[in-house]
Amino acid sequence: MKKNKKKLIYMVLIFCLNIILLTSCSCAFPGLGGSAQDNDIVIAGGNTTERQIVSEIVKQMIQHYLPESKVHIINNLGSTPIIYNSLINGDTNVAGVMYTGTSLTGELGMDPLGSAEETMEAVVKGYYERFDIVWFPSYGFENTYSFMLTKETKEKYNLNNTSDLEQYADVLRVGVDSAWLDRPGKDGYQGFLDVYGFGFDNLFSMDIGLVYEAIASDRLDIALGYSTDGRISSYDLVMLEDDRDLFPPYETSPVVTMDLLKQKPELEWILLKLQGQISLETMQDLNNAADELKTEPYKVAKNFLAENNFFEEVARSSLKEIPLYKDFDLDFEQD
Repeated sequence: MKKNKKKLIYMVLIFCLNIILLTSCSCAFPGLGGSAQDNDIVIAGGNTTERQIVSEIVKQMIQHYLPESKVHIINNLGSTPIIYNSLINGDTNVAGVMYTGTSLTGELGMDPLGSAEETMEAVVKGYYERFDIVWFPSYGFENTYSFMLTKETKEKYNLNNTSDLEQYADVLRVGVDSAWLDRPGKDGYQGFLDVYGFGFDNLFSMDIGLVYEAIASDRLDIALGYSTDGRISSYDLVMLEDDRDLFPPYETSPVVTMDLLKQKPELEWILLKLQGQISLETMQDLNNAADELKTEPYKVAKNFLAENNFFEEVARSSLKEIPLYKDFDLDFEQD
């Protein structure tokens, strides 16, 4: 009897210990244990260099202007759908970087639109009306697929536009991202065949991180990469114009839940300070600092903010001053 009683007490203690451990774990990962619902600011970062750097920029801006706020970043979110779900589920309340073209055809389930302006308008309205989330204006750059090459190859074949590749499609060695070959929709390889009307005889499927070294070492003539990749500048590559609009606009913006904006209305003018402030070339340099120079995203962001005087007080702006947002109920009180 005593033996059974001791066994029961032991099992109860183990059960209680597990409860304590689970509670501790949830507290150790901000945003996954309800932090976003406890007035903390929880930023969905991502697992790419770009998303981590820009999310750090957002975090440090908020910490400077709202020093009493607790701000966290979750950087292990592997894709836009995961980031979107974290916002909807309340695990996060800010996304450092979202891409217009991705969310238009993804979360909103719409067909690609012709211009960057149309795409931005659609995602701003769609996110506000369907998800109660505010999609802010663009940082000033977009990250899209781009065919790139060395200046020597460009001059040798007189290449300026993607359509110029057709006359040399049988001789050029072309390396592309493995995922792009099977990517559904207009902007994958099948979409390329449909839009441009030709394919490549020497097409190599490879990890996108390897294409830059391959082209720099003359093992490839053309590579498909990301337009904001810092290795474009470090390898002194040039990009071809997508003259038939194969790739939809992928402009970048922060997004914030309405619930958080009502709690912390200052976020409106804080994030608007970043509107149009990061160019394509600047983002390439920031990515290069992290990827090639091995600088931590935190430090890259800190240097960027300091060098560009983002901590100086300026006139505070409002979303209602922007025509695209004038019909939305965005009446946040600002201190």
